[in-house]
Order: sequence, then C-alpha cells, then structure tokens
Amino acid sequence: MVIELKAGKFKPDHLGQLGFYLAAVDAQLKHPQDSPTIGLLLCKSKNEVVAEYALRDSSRPIGVAEYQRVESLPAELQTSLPSIEQIEHELALKSAPQLPD
Repeated sequence: MVIELKAGKFKPDHLGQLGFYLAAVDAQLKHPQDSPTIGLLLCKSKNEVVAEYALRDSSRPIGVAEYQRVESLPAELQTSLPSIEQIEHELALKSAPQLPD
C-alpha cells in the first residue's frame, strides 16, 4: 500500500504522482504473488465530483479521502503509541554513526 498525504485540497494531478509511486513500488518491491498495490491519497479536502472524474478511467486500486487534524490523540491511543520524545530518541539512535568492532 502506498499512502500519500497532501496538506491542501485534492487536485487531479495528484493522482499522476501517486500513480508514479505505485509504478515504482510495483517495479522495485512487489513480488509476483502479491496482490495489486493499493494507493491512498489523503487530502485536507476534496470535491467529490472532481475526485470521481479524476478516478473514472483509472485501472489501479486508488482511493481519495479527506483527513481531519486533531490537536490531541484520543485517550485510548495515547497509551498505545510512542511519545514524540520516544520517536525522536529512536531516530537519533538510528542516525548515529556506527563504530566499527
């Protein structure tokens, strides 16, 4: 699955970019026994009619959806997801140079 996040409203040309990413994943990562790669384009807003026309002739499994930004996580997710500090710490560990043995 390829997920692309757009900070603005949906534009039909976004599907061309997502199609490029799907083609790259299919060529580089997909195995013959894998199902078709699914593309999901998340946008801040979309016009249903424009999205429908843009997707009409697509033969790939692509969806367009709106997202909503929230200021804080729901309580049930706060304990199951790492904090920003934990993520930053993990990223710092992975980007630190490795010393030879």
